[in-house]
Amino acid sequence: MRAGTPAGARAGTPAAEPAPAAGPAPAAGPAAADPAELPTAATAVTPTAALPGLPRTLTTRARTLAAAVRKRCADLARIESPSGDAVRLDSLAEELAAGYAATGATAVRQRCDHGDHLVLDWPGQQEDLPHLLVVGHHDTVWPVGTLADWPVEERDGRLTGPGVLDMKGGLALLEGAFALLADLGQRPHRPVRLVIVSDEEVGSPDGRRQVERHLRGAAAVLGLEPGHPDGRLKTARRGSTRVRLTVTGREAHAGNDAADGVSAIDELVDQLIAVRGLARQPGTELNTGRIHGGTRANVIAGRAEAELGLRFSTTEAQHRTLDTLAHLTPHRPGADVRTEVLSSRPAWPERAGNPLLRHVRSLAAALGQHLDGAPAGGAGDTNLAGARGLPTLDGLGAVGAGPHARTEHLRIDQLGPRIALLAALLAVPLPRLRER
Repeated sequence: MRAGTPAGARAGTPAAEPAPAAGPAPAAGPAAADPAELPTAATAVTPTAALPGLPRTLTTRARTLAAAVRKRCADLARIESPSGDAVRLDSLAEELAAGYAATGATAVRQRCDHGDHLVLDWPGQQEDLPHLLVVGHHDTVWPVGTLADWPVEERDGRLTGPGVLDMKGGLALLEGAFALLADLGQRPHRPVRLVIVSDEEVGSPDGRRQVERHLRGAAAVLGLEPGHPDGRLKTARRGSTRVRLTVTGREAHAGNDAADGVSAIDELVDQLIAVRGLARQPGTELNTGRIHGGTRANVIAGRAEAELGLRFSTTEAQHRTLDTLAHLTPHRPGADVRTEVLSSRPAWPERAGNPLLRHVRSLAAALGQHLDGAPAGGAGDTNLAGARGLPTLDGLGAVGAGPHARTEHLRIDQLGPRIALLAALLAVPLPRLRER
């Protein structure tokens, strides 16, 4: 899956073998016509009508490609890429661009001081159609050096290691899906654009503008975040906001002149106790993720700060909570309290009907998979699309559990099914997703 290697294979890994001739389609799947023929716009009426013989072809080849995708995911995870480390993020961006280019993409690096973003484009069979937008990220929450005591390894049917699930697995799966289509001599039905940001794990403060720029004109938006642990897709997300709470006090000698000082740490503690009450309001959750302050034990602290992670089920809860934080007042004379919003994503509410989910469920059923969707507790860049009412689904990345924890892993047996599903989503025409 790199330049100079066969489509669908990394250097040192075999390309997918030709699919065997398909026999009669399983009873649960669509009726078989020409077993090897991919759908065309002229024949596509419904997802299943557009898939004569394709389910067996995709499933067989995806199963063959799964080992190469597993290796690709492990290789990507061994390139540590914490948010903010521009050198390592840029190195990974270069590796990703080369891999996607081998499947027919053109890649453009978008400059960012904290690590470049990537925008990749694949031509479609029908270039005049609106593009399908896919969003992902190549930063992780894991600091450099994590691999020293937690290496990437395969164990008990799982691939474990920092970032394998969130989201090196999703990035490798999409590369595998494009490689599968390239092996079949096919292009996606419509143009596809992939935006990979370098700062998603810190709220996409710069990457947000990249995603929003490419939302314009998109037919639908897909996210490569991991699915729910049982494989379900994500049909809605809570909003999220990162807030820095900074307190300024007055330094003084803690023994000789304590009365002359104003402890920023004491003030911050009192503010945090008060702020915890926000989590009791409907639709709001709060996590105090980081605290820092003071210089020495014998100096009254002149400065202290905390970083808060807030999640909201509704836009109203988000506005209410942020307004409260913006108007905090000090508990002690001489202290100053300030709040700063570091990043923010709007709530993506669940919507009735969801024709995009129906389409994906139909494709999955034709591939012999049972798939559904449900709202997710975490936020991501798909919030930006879903909040605007664009047809949006997330969770199309790897299936596993434990993101942001030392239990992070993906299920190896689910790589093949996800490759096949992504390839079908790329190849098959989308139904009408919005009223004209």
